[in-house]
Amino acid sequence: MLVRACLFFALLIPAQGGLEPYSGISFGGKVMSGVFPLRSSGVSTKPVVVAAEKVLAGLSEDERKAVAFAVEDDHWRQWDNRSGMQKHGLSLYDLSAEKRELVLAMLKESLSAKGLERSRNIMRLDETLGELTGRPAYGEWRYRLSVFGTPSVTEPWGWQINGHHLNINYFVLGDQVVMTPTFMGTEPAVATTGKFAGTKALQDEQDRGLAFMRSLPAELQAKALLSSEKGLTNNVAEAYKDNVNLDFAGLKASSLNASQRNALLDLIREYVGNMRDGHAKVKMSEVEKHLDDTWFAWIGSTAVDGVFYYRIQSPVILIEFDHQQAAALRQNGPTRQHIHTVVRTPNGNDYGKDLLRQHHELHKH
Repeated sequence: MLVRACLFFALLIPAQGGLEPYSGISFGGKVMSGVFPLRSSGVSTKPVVVAAEKVLAGLSEDERKAVAFAVEDDHWRQWDNRSGMQKHGLSLYDLSAEKRELVLAMLKESLSAKGLERSRNIMRLDETLGELTGRPAYGEWRYRLSVFGTPSVTEPWGWQINGHHLNINYFVLGDQVVMTPTFMGTEPAVATTGKFAGTKALQDEQDRGLAFMRSLPAELQAKALLSSEKGLTNNVAEAYKDNVNLDFAGLKASSLNASQRNALLDLIREYVGNMRDGHAKVKMSEVEKHLDDTWFAWIGSTAVDGVFYYRIQSPVILIEFDHQQAAALRQNGPTRQHIHTVVRTPNGNDYGKDLLRQHHELHKH
């Protein structure tokens, strides 16, 4: 059954190289223009540039060829959270410990302390999954690095980490950063045995989401609830879903009081806060600007141990959290041991594409 299910889902996802032209996540069938202006964020990206330069300098010539892509390359869009489906970039598994440390140092300069810890815990739990299943395709270092363009404090460039349950796209233009799509998942969510026993992932996103929903009065919960029946998978904006169109649904934030609005912002900050603190503050200022046009939706149980899906939509961010059907670990139905989360920038700016378009219009190459 597991093999048959994997084949079914593989059929739903386009083969690499067969991508439709990019337009971006839209709401109500329209991509809004002018949402993401070129401007100075006031937060230096120099530390990320220096760390990326050290990564490249530490690689062999063949390794640099494997890791390097043009900044406009469509390999940005070919990230894939399914184990073993990552075909481009440089495998961390094949690198020496010293070279891996250079990559981790780049992540440290790009992410917050919490974002780095989350990323590393997801990688470690993939090692746990390998221990539990005996499958060598799962492992702490089964991830690939790609660098798009040349690290620069003025010209567009970026990096991508691509692997099972961790996919980060990090675009840089001057001192502006776009860190989407970001996919973070895990199976299991908590390691009870093995090398990384005690490691957990995505528990804050789970617990904060449930706490927010349960804190709402009954009439607001009813507005947020799309269905009490949880499907095996409810996420809609995962890999190869760059052009998904969604209608706004659920509870509109303009209906919330000040305390409830702050609680919703705290939940959004749980995801945005994976970025380095300065750029996370810049992104949260965008989120707050559009808070009245933000929607919160829920599917599934609100019991303390329930399984559920929730979605946050605004003109500047899309967040999904989903308890999914067990995949590698056999279990019927959605489970708290298999979690998928995804963060997107709607209206054409995933992968920094709208910023890149504006840059090219200003600087004809």
